[in-house]
Amino acid sequence: MAPTTLLLLCCCLLAFPAPGPQAVEAFVGGYGINYGRIANNIPSPDKVVELLRKSKIRNVKIYDADHSVLDAFKGSGLNLVIAMPNELVKDMAANESRPMDWLNQNVKPYLPQTRIVGITVGNEVLGGQDQSLYQPLVDAVKNVYNGLKRLHLEKQIEIFTPHSEAVFATSYPPSACVFKEELMPYMKPLLDFFATIGSPFYVNAYPFLAYISDPEHIDINYALMKPNNGIVDPNTSLHYDNMFDAQIDAAYAALHAVGFDDMEVRVAETGWASSGDQNEAGASSENAKTYNFNLRKRLFLRKGTPLKPKKPVKAYIFALFNENQKPGPGSERHYGLFLPDGRISYDIGVSGLLPSSASSTMLSMKSVCSLNSSAVFLMPTFDFRYCSILKGNLT
Repeated sequence: MAPTTLLLLCCCLLAFPAPGPQAVEAFVGGYGINYGRIANNIPSPDKVVELLRKSKIRNVKIYDADHSVLDAFKGSGLNLVIAMPNELVKDMAANESRPMDWLNQNVKPYLPQTRIVGITVGNEVLGGQDQSLYQPLVDAVKNVYNGLKRLHLEKQIEIFTPHSEAVFATSYPPSACVFKEELMPYMKPLLDFFATIGSPFYVNAYPFLAYISDPEHIDINYALMKPNNGIVDPNTSLHYDNMFDAQIDAAYAALHAVGFDDMEVRVAETGWASSGDQNEAGASSENAKTYNFNLRKRLFLRKGTPLKPKKPVKAYIFALFNENQKPGPGSERHYGLFLPDGRISYDIGVSGLLPSSASSTMLSMKSVCSLNSSAVFLMPTFDFRYCSILKGNLT
């Protein structure tokens, strides 16, 4: 080979180096689901993996690190977020050896076959009733991250803690939202740390809960993402046609107020109950179907909010199944998109393990997408980009 040719080849190899190992993507697309298991009648984890793959849902979040789930997810290609529940927070905060033990038991042996892409440390701790967990939460998050760093996994596994709306002093209008002052001694160092390591702010956003707290003054169509007049934020002149977007922008406003403009807001939980107690207005199968159908469309479009139009929203839906052993009001046991046998609870355009006999009053997306363009005038508000959902592009 001529020297000049060899030199040219070496230059090309330097310009285009061999690709190295890539970090795991923590959230593909905009749609994920929470896989809660406080029930005695749901499918086995291997059947759940089959259901998720058939439904083309790739992002999954669980509330512990159960080994039967971790084993079932091996080789599935699904992105899995696991959790350290609240009862472990103090233990994780006490010293750095305990998180290392936990990571060596529940994470390291499963990688890379099981795509563990995130760890939640606690759930809705700040603003919760157990104030003894507030300071330990901050220390636990730092200790878990340091453990990941020792294992060289900090670039592959995202760490976060989901917050409820209870961390906010006010949320209406969205631009007026601020964190509760009494939580700032804990929230500020937590946000400082997450900003340093690049973690998003995760919030559990439930228009359903807001609606049942004040059904006389909240338009249910606004909560369900159905056509309505919406609201205009008097401080920003931004128009909101649904409460979901308003709740996300409220979180952005709270972050802005304490100096975290660049932190992304993601939704750790959102959903609508298909049944509930007598005093839980709006808990019905029809409303659950409407909310989850509209939410799925909205997330599929990968658009932002009025305040952050270029920042696509990402959300985990609650939940995969009804959890018949979950305590609390009746609604807590009726958020599932699927029945115990793997059929869909109601038709929002996803497939179950078995055909469903449930009738749908909503025109199915498959039927709409089979129409030719001459029929578009019959449904002027339908966006035919939704048809890509049927090709598996939702996740």
